[in-house]
Amino acid sequence: MYPEDRVLVAYVPRPSDFELIRREGWYRIPQRSAPKGLHAEVIAFYFGRAFEEQKYAIHYYARNAGHELARRRDLLPDEPNHPRADDIYYKVQLGPLQQLAQPIVSLRWRRLTFIHTTWDRFQEATEINDLFIEGGLYVDRLYATLKERGIPAERDYRVAETQPEYVVALSVPTRAGRVEVAYGDLPDSEGEVAALADALVQVIARQGGIVLPGNDAEDDRPQTPDW
Repeated sequence: MYPEDRVLVAYVPRPSDFELIRREGWYRIPQRSAPKGLHAEVIAFYFGRAFEEQKYAIHYYARNAGHELARRRDLLPDEPNHPRADDIYYKVQLGPLQQLAQPIVSLRWRRLTFIHTTWDRFQEATEINDLFIEGGLYVDRLYATLKERGIPAERDYRVAETQPEYVVALSVPTRAGRVEVAYGDLPDSEGEVAALADALVQVIARQGGIVLPGNDAEDDRPQTPDW
């Protein structure tokens, strides 16, 4: 593998779906919601809530060996009456499954279906937020600076409290609400990174400090619909 090789992190809702991946060596993606990174060299798998002790983490990955189109009823003949039985899916063929020595975990529950990243980030990541490539150099620097100061920011965070929904570069949950950094407000120099990090630390302190992972109630929200 090369550092710049593409990795697509894909959602697996249920253990039965992963058993199909393990047993038959392919993964299905609805054509209507297929990501642009379908040609990634590697597919990694993010486990949903139903995986219990293994939930909200990446434990396995495999090489992408190509794909073809098929109807759901042909992929899953035991479910002929499924409401999406006639929908078109990508059948992504996989190489041998590889298990990570250390899972890449989500410190907080977050709604996701796909994440695009690179092999070097994937190898070095310890948590989901380490994977994101959106925002470029200075969102990386700001995220890393906050992390060094003990502030676990959420990257590429989807704000669903308003309509329409929107995505911010960084979001930090505090006792008085979230502190957010919009993509348009990202710094564009090293000095501005440090200055913005200092300002965010002060705002977070005024809002009662961060809400530690595991202390929020987001885990009860519905997951992505079953595929």
